[in-house]
Amino acid sequence: MTISRRDLIKMGLAAGTAVSIPSVLRAQTAPTDAHIVRMVKQLDLSVFDSYYSSAGSTVDHALAIYDMLFSLDSRLLPQPQMVGKWGVSDDKKTYTFELRDGLGWHDGTPVTAADCVASIRRWGQTSGGQLLMERARDISKKDDKTFTIALREPLGLLIDLLAEMVAYPLFIMREKDADRPPTEQVTTNIGSGPFKFNQALAKPGASFTYDRNEKYVPRSEQPDGFAGSKIVKVDRVIWDNMPDQQTAFAALQAGEVDFLEAPPADFYSAIESDPNLELQVLSESGSAFFMRMNCLQKPFDNVKARQAMLHLIDQEAFGRVISPDPKYGRTVTSIFGSSTPYTNDENTGWYKKGGDPERAKQLFQEAGYAGEKVVILQPTDWAEASNAAQFLAATLRKIGINAELAPSDWGGVVARRAKKDPVESGGWSIFITASNDYTFEPVTAPWLTANGEKSYFGWPKNDEYEALRAKWADVETLEERRALARKMQKIWWDSVGFVLLGQSVTPIARRKTLTGLIGTPVQLVMWNMQKG
Repeated sequence: MTISRRDLIKMGLAAGTAVSIPSVLRAQTAPTDAHIVRMVKQLDLSVFDSYYSSAGSTVDHALAIYDMLFSLDSRLLPQPQMVGKWGVSDDKKTYTFELRDGLGWHDGTPVTAADCVASIRRWGQTSGGQLLMERARDISKKDDKTFTIALREPLGLLIDLLAEMVAYPLFIMREKDADRPPTEQVTTNIGSGPFKFNQALAKPGASFTYDRNEKYVPRSEQPDGFAGSKIVKVDRVIWDNMPDQQTAFAALQAGEVDFLEAPPADFYSAIESDPNLELQVLSESGSAFFMRMNCLQKPFDNVKARQAMLHLIDQEAFGRVISPDPKYGRTVTSIFGSSTPYTNDENTGWYKKGGDPERAKQLFQEAGYAGEKVVILQPTDWAEASNAAQFLAATLRKIGINAELAPSDWGGVVARRAKKDPVESGGWSIFITASNDYTFEPVTAPWLTANGEKSYFGWPKNDEYEALRAKWADVETLEERRALARKMQKIWWDSVGFVLLGQSVTPIARRKTLTGLIGTPVQLVMWNMQKG
């Protein structure tokens, strides 16, 4: 999630009616059932252009049909994907990239450097590529397979940005598709990736079909996260839209579908007791739940009140509310999540099993709390966050805080959290959200900013932290960035820009005949899986 991706997921299932493909059409066009995988995704696919929307299904669609210059491995480190060779000049201002052999579009034409240049320029207009475009002096092709990125000043984070999966990833499109602003959607669905979108079998609201790209040339490395070889071992994948969860689960039990994304926790025991089904965690890091406090209004304009919340939270208790099955919940204390290259334990002495309500009460007193109303936004259509908001209100009341819930759907939360007014004028005090580990990256994650009213909702301000964050893009080595991360985290937990509630992992459900699924953060990759 950027946040938008997670927000869309939590707003609920898209409306639609599952429609079966006529048997005559199946007989004419479909491979044998042993080579077809049917999947029910949590969100229907409504936008196909991943530069236009960062919704989860849109990015999954892009991962299937497009390719990237670099991709993140299981350690969230960038690895070459479409790029065969690359180098940087001595002054570190000019990067040269050469495409690997065998890259071709689904329409039969070769991928060229001009396609890459056009895609980078289009991506540069999104939040994911703006930093690069601010530093870029020129982006141009040298020949059909080679292009360069020339910078005004060095950008140590360049390769990481090209591989980034936060918000709007850099998927390479044909030049004629990428030669438009991201506000104008691309609708052709012709990529160079391991799957081809079957436009003839597309049934919006019912199903979408992806066929194996027989001409795709995978890399030689082993599959590793989003990186490595993308070998498709089935002939066809069909995404069936089944908004009713009971219907989808019955189809999984009956063998009519092979995969169910994010089944409700209520179904876990039934899945585990079925000899033909299995729960599997593909996104090991899960999603970190956290609260943002309104730093512009009382009581959280006082840092001691924010520190009180840090001590108040019992992450184990919140975990039981957010993820009732203990197998799928854990604590987290780093602002960089629990599994990124920058996860660290700097300044985490505040963490205490069970929380410390007495210390929290003391800090509220030191902050001069005088009974001001604390309004907690409660998204009623997002069960985990709604339950957490109710539990938070009860926890605050136990130490004498005048906590009040403001229930609404997620759209109402989004609208109200933008208000900077006092609660008496329709403002707010706390809202809860969540995002995956790999999105906790200082350049692209808005909730890791602390630049006051220019910051993400809650508007914390800390100039010392921001000075360190400004260095992130220019630090060249992983070790240097890890050292910088520790310094940033020390300051963050002193000023408390947000408070972590814990981490929740959501498994997928599949039939045991479907194997080989690759674990990646949040997104779904369909290569390597097989059926039989």
